Amino acid sequence: MGKITTLILITLLLFSCANDDDYVPIASGLDKDLKTLLTNISEDKGLAYFILPQSDDYLKIPQDPLNPITKEKVELGKLLLHETALGGNPKIDEMKATYSCASCHQVAAGFSSGLRQGIGECGVGFGTNGNGRLINTNVPVDSVDIQPLRSPTLLNVAYQDVMLWNGQFGGTGTNAGTESNWTNIQENFLGFQGIEVQAIKGQGVHRLLIDEDFVNTLGYKEMFDKAFGDIIESQRYTTKNAGLAMAAYERTLLANKSPWQEWLKGDYDAMSDAEKKGAISFFGNGKCYQCHTGPALNDKSFHAFGMGDFDNSNKALVLDSAGFENVKKGRGGFTKNPNDNYKFKTPTLYNITDNGFYGHGGTFTSVRDVVVYKNKGIPQSIEVTDENLATQFGTIDLTDQEIDNLTAFIEISLRDTDLNRYVPETLKSGLCFPVNDVQSQQDLGCN
Repeated sequence: MGKITTLILITLLLFSCANDDDYVPIASGLDKDLKTLLTNISEDKGLAYFILPQSDDYLKIPQDPLNPITKEKVELGKLLLHETALGGNPKIDEMKATYSCASCHQVAAGFSSGLRQGIGECGVGFGTNGNGRLINTNVPVDSVDIQPLRSPTLLNVAYQDVMLWNGQFGGTGTNAGTESNWTNIQENFLGFQGIEVQAIKGQGVHRLLIDEDFVNTLGYKEMFDKAFGDIIESQRYTTKNAGLAMAAYERTLLANKSPWQEWLKGDYDAMSDAEKKGAISFFGNGKCYQCHTGPALNDKSFHAFGMGDFDNSNKALVLDSAGFENVKKGRGGFTKNPNDNYKFKTPTLYNITDNGFYGHGGTFTSVRDVVVYKNKGIPQSIEVTDENLATQFGTIDLTDQEIDNLTAFIEISLRDTDLNRYVPETLKSGLCFPVNDVQSQQDLGCN
């Protein structure tokens, strides 16, 4: 009878703790092992080295000194990035105001495209997370704005100083010394970092248009005045300032509510044991941390893992075959340095399951398959030279169980499920977004 009473008391005690607002999760052996591992690989910087700041704590967010983050810029950029009325310079007239920056960087796909190849102008439909977007068959194929590489996420971009898979956008830091290769990227000479350069350059590339009609007709003038009041009015409503506003907003897109982030801040119940074991593999013998480190789990380097390209599949569309040879070479296609060939920028791993395509060419549709691929070390591309392949490729020797745990960590622990907090409820134009063609209006329920 005494044993039964004791068990009942223990059960009641555990139940009361689990429902107590003051309940503090107790660190397990796995938690202690992981904390020790993180301290060691961060050179004693500790868990804080991996923690993302709050999105409104601008002073803690990495930013371009030439474009300090302000609330007014962020609010303007938030609307502009999603504004389909910004699609004002289409190749096909009837496509006007049907696309936006967010067409290839929308929240339902983790601020990526939801497709293997993102489609801006001349796309039709949306589906559930952008996965139902198709090429409009009623337009010339060469009018389609389709991406030659998988659209990277905008999450955590504050932690990189160059943009695109080859890092060609950015006029400082990592790109110092590459000035001779900026002929077609004059925006780099403005001296901004990659996020700002991409937001400025991308408006022209993707057929977006900021002009007086857009600013005045749609009611954006006051927002520009608040965000850029220190600039004379004749130079205030420009592509450059629109880009700076969008870049400021993009820097606040942080996956800081993911289970991994909650664990780092002391909630040891935020991750399962399997996820914790996966984190131990990630930061241990899986060697993932050697490229994926810091708050965003990325570095500012470029690595070759031999992944395939769009032209490896007959489902891909390559419009510029000659230019695509440079695209396939990654960093080397930009720097013209053979040692950089087939090396691509390390992506953040947060919310990658929202998109469903992995690798610069989107040749994987499973996180586990990517882990297995890197574990085996047999390159998809026959063009990548052995000497350029990353040293981690095929040298991690993980067991099947470790691969399962590592996959769980990436898929679950690194996924922030509340990204809609970053998206506007409506636009100044009142149009549907992130795309606005007739089929998309039906798919998105905004017709």
